Amino acid sequence: MSASFNYSLMATDGLARAGVIRTTRGDIATPAFMPVGTAGTVKGMLPESVRATGADILLGNTYHLMLRPGAERVARLGGLHRFMNWDGPILTDSGGFQVMSLSGLRKLTEAGVTFRSHVDGSRHELSPERSMEIQALLGSDIVMAFDECPALPADRARLAESMRLSMRWAARSREAFGDRPGHALFGIQQGGLERDLREESAEALRAIGFDGYAIGGLAVGEGQEAMFECLDYAPGMLPEDRPRYLMGVGKPDDIVGAVKRGVDMMDCVLPSRSGRTGQAWTRRGQVNLKNARHADDPRPLDEDCTCPACRGYSRAYLHHVYRSGEMIAGMLLTWHNLHYYQELMAGMRAAITGGRFAAWETEFHAARAEGDIAPL
Repeated sequence: MSASFNYSLMATDGLARAGVIRTTRGDIATPAFMPVGTAGTVKGMLPESVRATGADILLGNTYHLMLRPGAERVARLGGLHRFMNWDGPILTDSGGFQVMSLSGLRKLTEAGVTFRSHVDGSRHELSPERSMEIQALLGSDIVMAFDECPALPADRARLAESMRLSMRWAARSREAFGDRPGHALFGIQQGGLERDLREESAEALRAIGFDGYAIGGLAVGEGQEAMFECLDYAPGMLPEDRPRYLMGVGKPDDIVGAVKRGVDMMDCVLPSRSGRTGQAWTRRGQVNLKNARHADDPRPLDEDCTCPACRGYSRAYLHHVYRSGEMIAGMLLTWHNLHYYQELMAGMRAAITGGRFAAWETEFHAARAEGDIAPL
């Protein structure tokens, strides 16, 4: 790791880790949850609002930004940080997952992927070299290696072929990334639910050498139990002195289970997507504001929450504005959800540092088992 990007492991409790990633644009306390700003915005939120929830870093996406407004345009306008008015660190996904999701609209070769845009049908090519170029144009602080991510379930032969292709692409990504002080490159472990393939992938990535390591190919249809079984061993295959990033996860109990198993970073669209569909995440589980039982409820979503939605508005109001199709519903619920996720991460960091993660986890699950309290 370069002097301007480094990871310090501050405390452990079992396999759970608390640390800090230092970047030229600020520190990232870990375990960290990254709100997703796919197209240069966290939907329904101003950048300063996202920062107010406690987020240290955002995620952007190579695929979506290359299609519109275009990476070259963003570069001409001063880079993604200036473009979206976010002065903290940004991690960009390589675009591989989104391209692989296009199915019949793409063609995969050793060189890369040729695909047609879901926006206008225009033809594009994405390779390890082009992905590195796009992420450099965007000015990403943390760049992800280009990989292929097959959906699960998939047979072993398909997983092995895909993983080895991703490792060849990882080496090309490393070479194309070059020497960029102040910027970091993460490799992505693949191999599905096959332990030996995960180990082979980890060995290949360690040999190439990256600033951080991601666990890819999970949260793609395998279910929580299978994901946790994989996470029982996958993080430990990766270097202890580098950040470990689980891609695309998840629900609060997914995140707690991942941290328990040694994961440092996560991202997911769930908090903002749920907010736009009338769903709120609280310490007692999920609350559906669409339900009629909230229509006359004067209480806040969570009496102990300090977010604007809970400080200033009742469940009855949130139910009303959602059912009325008002934009403020998604804005307030997204703010609440992101605030809750960041409080969740802060709680785990404090518990790990204090050597009481097991007790904290018991309390977390007990509150969720209690469930949302019915109106008085």
